[in-house]
This record gives sequence, C-alpha cells and structure tokens, in this order.
Amino acid sequence: MLLTNLFRSTFAQKLMALVLLATLTTLGSLSSQAFAEVPTAVNDLITKQLKSARSDMDYQVVGEAPLAGFYEVQVVGGPMLYVSADGSHFFDGSLYQVRPGQFVNIRDVRLSEERRDLFASRGTSDMIIFKPKGPTKAIMNVFTDVDCGYCRKLHQEIPQLNAMGIEVRYLAYPRAGIPSESYDKIATAWCAKDQNDVLTRTKNGENIATAVCADNPVAEHFALGRQLGVTGTPAVILMDGTLIPGYQSAEDFAKMLGLSVAANN
Repeated sequence: MLLTNLFRSTFAQKLMALVLLATLTTLGSLSSQAFAEVPTAVNDLITKQLKSARSDMDYQVVGEAPLAGFYEVQVVGGPMLYVSADGSHFFDGSLYQVRPGQFVNIRDVRLSEERRDLFASRGTSDMIIFKPKGPTKAIMNVFTDVDCGYCRKLHQEIPQLNAMGIEVRYLAYPRAGIPSESYDKIATAWCAKDQNDVLTRTKNGENIATAVCADNPVAEHFALGRQLGVTGTPAVILMDGTLIPGYQSAEDFAKMLGLSVAANN
C-alpha cells in the first residue's frame, strides 16, 4: 500500500468504545483549541521534504499537532500524518491524548467538529432521503453501499426509524471504489426518476438495469466520506458530528438520540 498505518494495534482497536465515549464528552474542551497559523517557513519546509520523497502526492499542512515539535499534515485523498517541524520524520495512525480516566483520539474530535459544521450548512438536494410522516425529531446522514449486507439490514429498519421521527439521509459510498460494479448499481439509483424506490429495490437484491447518468454525485459523496473519516459502510453521521461506524439497530439509534421507540405522533 502507498502508506500503511504503522502504529495501528489491537490495543487501539480494543479502545474504540472508550474513545467514542471520550470523544462525546470532550468535544467542548478541545473545540476551543484553535489551530495557530502555520509559519510559512515551516509549511514550505515540511511540504518540500515530503515532496522530495513522494512528489506524486499532495500535502496540506493543517496546523500544529497536540504533540510538541510535530504538525498535522493531510495527504489529499489519503491519511493524516504527524510530521516533525523539519519534515524529516513522520508517523501515521491515531494520536491519543491521555486524560484522567480516558484516552481521547485527537483526530476523531477534530473530524467531529468538521462533520458537524459541514452537515449544518450542506444542502440535501443530492441525497436520497427517507422522511418520517410526522415531524422530524432527529437526522441520520448515512454513507451507504448497495452490496453491503449490514447496509441492507439497516435499510430494512427505515420504516421503524421513520416511525420514531428519525429522518434518514443517504449519501453514496461504493466500497469497491470507482469504477466498479457497486458504483454502477448505486449510481443507477441516484440517476433514477424515483430514487427511493430504485435504491430500495437494489438493496433488496433486485437486478436493475444499469443507467448511469453523467452528472450523478456518487464520486463526490465517496470523496467526502473519505475526507470525513468514513472507512466502511454503513457509516452514520449524526448532526452533532458524531460518526457511528457499522450497523446499529433502530432501537439503539433511538437510545443514542434520546427518542422513544414508540411511533412518531
């Protein structure tokens, strides 16, 4: 692979649940820590050094990392790197802040802020939306793939989610990439006259004739998902910026959102 997660470990994976809880409880304290402007000399040196090794990649120096002497550098279309100020060393993977009683994934907190701000201002005209019949009490933005078994399982629970007042807004994330058969299938749904019907029928396993239009938003959604930390499907982003990877039941989402499992009145 182009870049590997050199420091990913089973230890970090086992902390996932703890990190999610820590992220939700520390957003307020970390959101006030705004990035200082990156000095031009540091930006140019880091970019020059990275380019000298891999000139085929684009780098964006985001700001100082919460680690003395390091800067956060986003590889465009790739991972976040933590690079020394002189550009001579870097590591990728997750950076955790040690706090009393918890470990906080720094990038998850920053991405939560970005996701929250983006969905607060982003339009919905390019999404496929399943709305409750009654008032909307909560919103789920879901990056989905039609060939994903758990995406199909979640889709089967949309009537229950809608009944509880949860609006489901779909964005496309074909896990096989672009181009691929999965891309053709999901793009066909986005290009259909009745998008909701075709998406549902495709997720139910029906063979729908491929009809990919030139102006479909699937590639844009796929790139956006990667930017926001989506690595698999289903990936649910709540309006507060929280990313919930993988399948959860309708009842679980109701509990997360503080809603009653009873029907929406």
